[in-house]
Amino acid sequence: MALYARPSWQLGRQITFDVFVLAWTIGWAVVGRAVTRMIDAVADPARGIVDTLGGLETNMEDAATGVEKVPLVGGGLRSPFDGAATQLGDLGAATVQQIELIERVAAISGWCVFLIPVLGIIAFWLPYRVSFHRRSSSAQRFIDSGADLDLFALRAMANQPMHVLAQISPDPVRDWREGDRRVIGELADVELRRSGLRLSERRSGLRLSERRSGLRLSEGRRE
Repeated sequence: MALYARPSWQLGRQITFDVFVLAWTIGWAVVGRAVTRMIDAVADPARGIVDTLGGLETNMEDAATGVEKVPLVGGGLRSPFDGAATQLGDLGAATVQQIELIERVAAISGWCVFLIPVLGIIAFWLPYRVSFHRRSSSAQRFIDSGADLDLFALRAMANQPMHVLAQISPDPVRDWREGDRRVIGELADVELRRSGLRLSERRSGLRLSERRSGLRLSEGRRE
């Protein structure tokens, strides 16, 4: 299993795409936070009004307590102050509800500004990364189990461009049928690159020794 391809143009594309998604997410997080603060700032005057109303309500309650001490008429004088304090309290409660509504709108707007573009890019990025991860995991199971490389060689002949196959062998199909392990190993290695994998060190060494043996054999024939 590999999260990234072996060093190649595919690895460069993966890293570039991942960095772009990360920067995109961070950028929209900053924008979403800015939108939240901007809308939330609309409630600042209302917060000041709430503080003022709270102070006035306290003053009215203190005044009601004070006038109640006036002999004979204290009870009658207290009623207007109590009514004013109640109205100020109700007005303060209504203002607090408006502030809470603005705060909810600010939070929802900020999350929407962040999530909509981020989820949009993830909808393209995540399937691509998951597909590569699944393909890498499936290929790794064959390598780990020591399965024959013929499967990957066949896939290479079916999927790889002709000029890639020509660089490995003038006639890869014939060499595969004849069991040329060098050609089969190189074909498998080319196909494994698509899954971000490479042949194990043991198999790579075997393939290299086979290539050297083939070169020695060819030189012997020429002599």
